[in-house]
Amino acid sequence: MSITEGIKMLEIPVNINGSQSIIYPVVLVDKDSLVLVDTGYPNQLTQLKQAFKAENLPFNLLKSIIITHQDIDHVGSLMSIKKEVSDSIDIFAHEAEAPYIEGSKRPVKLAFLESKLESLTEEMKLIYQGFKNFYDNLHVNINSILTDNQTLPYCGGITVIFTPGHTPGHICLYHKETKTLIAGDCLGIENGELVTSPASINYNQDLYMESLEKLSESEIAAVICYHGGLYEGNVSQRIKELIRK
Repeated sequence: MSITEGIKMLEIPVNINGSQSIIYPVVLVDKDSLVLVDTGYPNQLTQLKQAFKAENLPFNLLKSIIITHQDIDHVGSLMSIKKEVSDSIDIFAHEAEAPYIEGSKRPVKLAFLESKLESLTEEMKLIYQGFKNFYDNLHVNINSILTDNQTLPYCGGITVIFTPGHTPGHICLYHKETKTLIAGDCLGIENGELVTSPASINYNQDLYMESLEKLSESEIAAVICYHGGLYEGNVSQRIKELIRK
């Protein structure tokens, strides 16, 4: 789905234990190259390539990947894409998030499950083991470190907004020209309404609320949520409502 001339929202179907959903990675179209924002779950390379084709985007022009944060549904197909396209592909992440993706730090959700391992249900233990197997083999070099307020040259200028809380180094991306926010997991959509990330899955709720305050200061006409898709309207006002709640 074309959000603006240079911003495309992909729709990737997901089936987790019989539960159907859709995730929404984003592609930034810049001259003769493409930039993918987040990579889906593990083993979704084929679906990603199909989504590129549906949007008339040549997968071989993918030159860069921006990771909003470390969660498995955002980094899941990162290694597969790297092998498919090129080992020299440019991979971006915030400096606070890079160690978790590169493998030098234990991802926060995996560490949390490990701390509760003895009290987990059998179903949750299986989920934990799947996480562990994946992250034990995730060692991807982040060769482009991002910082707060950094401007990336894509689509006439994309601003990095450091929004910790959901994870230690979560980022959003803001396209000032069209007032479009790529929110990662900082925001979601349920029943057509913009909603917050549940406190139960946030790394630090206080930091998360501070990040929402920060987002509310930007003029946002549209927001792309990884879980939920596109939300349009007075986004900044809606974020302020969510903060008050």
